[in-house]
Amino acid sequence: MKYNPELRIKELGIILPAAPKPVGVYKPVLIVDNLLYVSGHGPFKSDGTLITGRVGADLDLEEGKLAARQVGLAMLASIKVHIGDLNKIKRIIKVLGMVNSVPGFDKHPAVINGFSELMAELFGDENGIGVRSAVGMMLPSNIAVEVEAVFELNH
Repeated sequence: MKYNPELRIKELGIILPAAPKPVGVYKPVLIVDNLLYVSGHGPFKSDGTLITGRVGADLDLEEGKLAARQVGLAMLASIKVHIGDLNKIKRIIKVLGMVNSVPGFDKHPAVINGFSELMAELFGDENGIGVRSAVGMMLPSNIAVEVEAVFELNH
């Protein structure tokens, strides 16, 4: 079954936030051949604010997972600004999920599932699930989660 992410967004009642503006010297999205590289995105909410805090202290696992899902929504908003239509994406290839967590927290993959489950909902299990790493670290501006990704575009 071929998924239509634009239609799935409408069916699920998902509202994408405004695409975040770069906060440094980098491109949010870069296309090389048929690969779409997306810089690290934070958990931007619809009102433009960020979900902040450390998972395991300020946020619990479920709140962290929701923050990771919100990162996915912000990333999709950036992609739409740059390529117009999410149906131009063939599949997700690689995800690096970074969780702002306390020492001793060891459920980083469960947090990043918030991002990965969103991609699977929109692109299907075959094309919405790629290879992935999930790690814990300190993140800029105390954001809860950051994710960068690589997508393959349709020819």
